[in-house]
Parts: sequence; structure tokens; C-alpha cells
Amino acid sequence: MARRREQVLDAGIQVLGSEGARRLTYQAVDAAAGVPSGTTSNYFRNRAALIDGIVDHLQMLERRDWENFAAEAAPADAGELADAVTRFLVYATGPERARTAARFALYLESMSRPELRPTLTRGREAVVGWGATWLQRFGSPAPRRHCEILFDYMDGVAFHQLAFPAEDFDPGPGIRELLRGVLD
Repeated sequence: MARRREQVLDAGIQVLGSEGARRLTYQAVDAAAGVPSGTTSNYFRNRAALIDGIVDHLQMLERRDWENFAAEAAPADAGELADAVTRFLVYATGPERARTAARFALYLESMSRPELRPTLTRGREAVVGWGATWLQRFGSPAPRRHCEILFDYMDGVAFHQLAFPAEDFDPGPGIRELLRGVLD
């Protein structure tokens, strides 16, 4: 039962990220999940509940990815951190393109559904906390603020790559320049 719900939520993220919020319907999610018609509505009684479920699931997936990224990267210096952030951005706009696009779609959805904002904010705050620890270790005098700047930049770069994909996408030089600026 839990696996089927997760399958539906994964499909919801895929639909949201690849087709946009307007195409997020029970039928589209059922089709993307490869489940019988009506399955999504059995788990989520209305569209708001489906979106709430997607928000929670997306944040769980992103937290898992970030924890894996942090464990694998374990950068020893600012150069390695820049390389790790670059790899993460390439991953987020490549293999996980739909998930990243779904996150941006949810940000836009929060304009008309402000009740989504606290959950979305909590997810970002958790990641900022982890990132700030790294920046502090590498000498940032204002690690939290610098991490927010870094993540705002990363969001902008990711958004641009999703909207205007470049085959030779390499966010590394910009990431390195930004980190030099906040760490020097």
C-alpha cells in the first residue's frame, strides 16, 4: 500500500515537472504511474491533497539526495565544494530535471496557495543549515547568509538551464567565482 502511494507521488512529480501544474490531474498521474484509473483519487481526495502529498514527497526525495550528495562529496576545501555543487546542479538539471521543474512549479503554485509556503520554506531551511555548516568550515564570516546567496544563485542557474537548455551546460565557473567572492 505504501509503495503504491509512493509510486503515485513519483508519477505526480513527473507530471508536474514535465507537463506543468495545469496538466496535474488524477488521470495524468494514474497514466504516468501505470496504475488503474482512480488509484490517485483513492489516496488523495482532491487536487490540494495531491499537491500537499507531492510537496512532502518531493522534499523527502530532495533531502535523501542532499544527504547522499553530502556524504559522497565531503569536500575538503572550497574548490572541492565548488566541484561538488557543480555536479549537483548538473544532476538536478539532467537526470532529475523533472523533479527540479516540479519544485519550481510548486514555488509558483505557492503564489495562489500560500499554505504551501511553510512546508517549502522548511525544506529549504534544512538544506541551508547543512550548506552553512560547510561554508563556515571553509571560512565564511556569514555562513547562513552566504549559503542563501549560493542557493539563490543555484536556483537561478537551474531555472535558466531548465528553461533554456544548453548542451554544454557548465555551471562550474560561476559557482567557483561566487564561492571565491563569499569566502575570500
